[in-house]
Amino acid sequence: MKKSVDKLDVHYQLLGQGPPVFLLHGWGSNLSLFSAIAEVISQKYTAISLDLPGFGQSPEPDQPWGMDEYLEFTAKFIDCFEAESVIVLGHSHGGRIGIRLATEVGLPFTVSKLILVDSAGIIPKRGFGYHLKVRTYKVGKAILKSVLVAKLFPNGLASFQKKMGSSDYTQASPTMRASLVKVVNADLEPLLSKITAETLLIWGENDDETPLKDGQLMEQAIPGAGLVVLPNAGHYSFLDQAFRFRRVIESFLDIP
Repeated sequence: MKKSVDKLDVHYQLLGQGPPVFLLHGWGSNLSLFSAIAEVISQKYTAISLDLPGFGQSPEPDQPWGMDEYLEFTAKFIDCFEAESVIVLGHSHGGRIGIRLATEVGLPFTVSKLILVDSAGIIPKRGFGYHLKVRTYKVGKAILKSVLVAKLFPNGLASFQKKMGSSDYTQASPTMRASLVKVVNADLEPLLSKITAETLLIWGENDDETPLKDGQLMEQAIPGAGLVVLPNAGHYSFLDQAFRFRRVIESFLDIP
């Protein structure tokens, strides 16, 4: 299905009947990864999954987005369904958006329950090695962009960026690369104590992208939050431990 939001034809799927649960995927992903959990949720709720702009079958925005733009867009999408109260499940980058939705004042709906799965939003402490890599990247980029070097090594900059950057960054378009830089530098930690929604945190114990210590920090900062750690699971804990994840969701959402 398609729905136009701010002139973007957003691809989404709707399954089941009942109060709405919005499923927000992570960076570089799409709604298809939520197909199994959407089936579970649809037993009692309306499970609404969408491809965020720039991913799956939804077009990318015409300019780089930061968290403000992702918040505004997602709030408008949710408002299309005219619900006063919603449940939000967000994985990784989708968790960032969930945190913003649960703490933003003046939205036309409230977030009654929030499920954060291996969520992003905590900026990691940067050591010397990180700052050295950033400095090396900036110097190397400046050199390779110079006119003389660019003529001698026409593919040098692209190769250098691929070597130095993350896979999410190197595989993205220029617009989405700039968006990624904006969102990963958004520190949402100060917002956590303002969350009033009933909050469940689900984390893979071996998550090396948003490490378990981030989930533990969120549990301490969000009033009344509960943390479930899934053993032998990584950043995609809902796939690595699908059965256990399902049982946790069924319990939290009272799905028989």
